[in-house]
Amino acid sequence: MSVFKEYNAGDVKTSKSFLNQLIDVINTDISASSTRRKFQVFVTGGVGPGVTSSLFQTVYDQDFTLQTANPVFDLTVGLATTSEVVQNANPTIDVNGKYLFPINSLMMREKMDLYKQFAQNLLGNSNSIFTARSGSTSNEIKEAAFFCFKRLFSRDQIKRETFAIRYFPSASLPVGDTPNIQNQPTADTKILTDINSSVNKEFTFGGQVSTIVDSADTTVPLGLLFIDKGILVVDLSKSFDQSTVISGAIDSVSTLGQTNMSGTLGEFLFSGSIDDIINHLAETRFLSSSDGVTGIDETAITFQNITNINSSLFFSRIASDEFNYSSNPTYIDSNNRIVVIDEGQEETQKSFTFVTSIGLYDSFDNLLAVAKLSRPVLNDSDRDVTFKIRLDY
Repeated sequence: MSVFKEYNAGDVKTSKSFLNQLIDVINTDISASSTRRKFQVFVTGGVGPGVTSSLFQTVYDQDFTLQTANPVFDLTVGLATTSEVVQNANPTIDVNGKYLFPINSLMMREKMDLYKQFAQNLLGNSNSIFTARSGSTSNEIKEAAFFCFKRLFSRDQIKRETFAIRYFPSASLPVGDTPNIQNQPTADTKILTDINSSVNKEFTFGGQVSTIVDSADTTVPLGLLFIDKGILVVDLSKSFDQSTVISGAIDSVSTLGQTNMSGTLGEFLFSGSIDDIINHLAETRFLSSSDGVTGIDETAITFQNITNINSSLFFSRIASDEFNYSSNPTYIDSNNRIVVIDEGQEETQKSFTFVTSIGLYDSFDNLLAVAKLSRPVLNDSDRDVTFKIRLDY
């Protein structure tokens, strides 16, 4: 028969702690097509074969067809209604408030809807504009790239002042074509970081926010990092070179299903599908700085996450005269006498036990958890023993 001892208020304590983990995302995980999974849910009709595209792509830490592959983050782009890319297209609005764009555009309404979705989730209002601030400098982010890190890697929070992302601000690799050696990324990379975010803390509807700045000039705000949500918002118009000519074949609603374009990043955001834009950003802006053609494994994104650990501590105190008997059938002989080590000392030798595990029960004697000791601990009448049981959740 089991013997129970009830915990009193002084035997149970609660505590909080945290665990940090360093996360490194290498450039080839982003740039390689085998590690970026597409979810093609957008399909056009009408002329030609039509256009099929994703609304976002998921970056994995290895070939996504492998069972051991882990999704690291989702990548997509969005445009604010007041963006120059939208306004320069001179869209018309019908009686239902639907935006109508010229024939040479693609997925403009989807890009606007994605921006509104993130604004609603992070700012609390779908019509709000993401605004990054550094000192007295304010920057409205109207053309945005969204990096949504998975819970497995962002955990409960991204630690402030540990985030950095490195990329090429200028590149013009033809989308979907064989790379043109003259249009490879430049040798200079740019690093964005959330340095000084611990000093100037900001809070929004989506929780805590760190301002992302250029590491070479921290007065220039270029993005926002929602550390509780694990979402990075990067300003495409100010973080990337707008004068670089992007040339190559892109998807279009035509008899061939493709068309050749040659224009700036702003024009590309207007004419390209979301898949075309993500492919271009991933394949050209995250190659290796030491080998822009084949790519070498280098860190493209790094940060530390925070895992909050809530603990309940149970102090199991055993007095000298408690739990000195075992219900194990080998503890007694056929005459119900305790089996002793030294024969002939049955009347004088005191009973003792070795504690190997402790069970936690509810008020109805239902077993809830079992704590296992790393080694058996002697419990006899000459000592008091206290075991500390820790439950983390």
